[in-house]
Amino acid sequence: MYKNSGFTFPMKRLTVNLAPADLPKEGPAYDLSIAVGILLASGQVSSISSSLFIGELSLDGSVRHADGILPMVSAAKEGGFERVFVPHSDAPEASLIGGLEIIPVEGLSRLVAHLNGSEEITPYKADPGALSTKSPEYPIDFADIRGQEHVKRALEVAAAGGHNVLMSGPPGAGKTLLARALPSILPTMSIDEALEVTKIYSVRGLLPADTPLIMERPFRSPHHTISHAGLVGGGGWPKPGEISLAHHGVLFLDELPEFGYRVLEVMRQPMEDRVVTISRAKTALTFPANFMLVGAMNPCPCGYFGDPVKECSCSPAIVTRYQKRISGPLLDRIDIHVEVPRVEYEKLASDLSLEGSESIRARVEAARERQRQRFAGTRLACNAEMGPGEVRGYCRVDDGGRSLLRSAMQQLQMSARAFHRILKLARTIADLANEEGITTAHLAEAIQYRPRRQM
Repeated sequence: MYKNSGFTFPMKRLTVNLAPADLPKEGPAYDLSIAVGILLASGQVSSISSSLFIGELSLDGSVRHADGILPMVSAAKEGGFERVFVPHSDAPEASLIGGLEIIPVEGLSRLVAHLNGSEEITPYKADPGALSTKSPEYPIDFADIRGQEHVKRALEVAAAGGHNVLMSGPPGAGKTLLARALPSILPTMSIDEALEVTKIYSVRGLLPADTPLIMERPFRSPHHTISHAGLVGGGGWPKPGEISLAHHGVLFLDELPEFGYRVLEVMRQPMEDRVVTISRAKTALTFPANFMLVGAMNPCPCGYFGDPVKECSCSPAIVTRYQKRISGPLLDRIDIHVEVPRVEYEKLASDLSLEGSESIRARVEAARERQRQRFAGTRLACNAEMGPGEVRGYCRVDDGGRSLLRSAMQQLQMSARAFHRILKLARTIADLANEEGITTAHLAEAIQYRPRRQM
């Protein structure tokens, strides 16, 4: 590599000190910095200051892409660096972090010429705001879905408050289609949210080459055979899992009871804390995991338990065993439980124009804006993130509402967590209606989203 780039490798013993020593290091991103350090120590490069070098080096001296450019450049800014040298292909991604001089590097020889002042490399400049002007494109619109108006309403409430959803119904009723249409009504991501998502995908090496900034909310749909590490993260050197890749987006688990019991149970803590910590003997890493969980399931193995048209072939014991694959504590953390029945022919064949995702998203955006104003100056972004203290402060009900809640608690045998989730749901429904107070009607709609039967 040195010879191919026109330099001489010092013929003596070299010691490369990668400090701090207790921090594990992995990957080829250190290649360029080590090469520049050797050239500097051997006098082939003039002195440099306040610069960071990132990139993989090939044998011909060219600089290749490295994963995790965005978080590394962000750390460089926090560390007080003034300029960062990155692979030429990674310059658009690195430029998303303002306040730094980004130097795109194609090869080692060109870099040395720049450092020695014989051939200057023009810094890369980009406007992150210009990248956010592109409107996200959604493959499925709510106007394309016939019937299931009550399910669409439930998904609108979920999108407005960031609530988790579980849909149950027979095969072919539209559960997967509805879930895949959900991102089309979610509010547009802010620049800060987009940067957080982009950092995660950059670390995992999943950032598309032509997309330096991800502006579409993630939609992750892992198969039910996924492992524990694949879902929450892990590996020899821990990397983000599916719940982190769904950060600020949707994690869709189709055929929910088919997932392993242990795989589902490990989501309980991230659903509450909105972060996941992967601990190893020598290190512990924390990844963000603020996602909306959307689950879909059949009511029984054959899928037709309770269906008015096709008879179920499962025995009561099999139905109960199937439904109990999902634990009560996990179900308790899901705010909205909604039945998705089969769609009648008249609705499927109707030519009536239906409300599209754009108008629904406008209502969701307005509700989210009310929540942003309410939670200004706090760590909260939406109603689903409220704790018991915030629920007590922002979800006050009148005497009629308290009486309704008391009856619901007794009849549905709800836990304290379910009680708070009903109040958070009612707060979201009131926000959609542009009302400050929570009325009995809001509470009644929120209560109907609790499960009808004990699973």
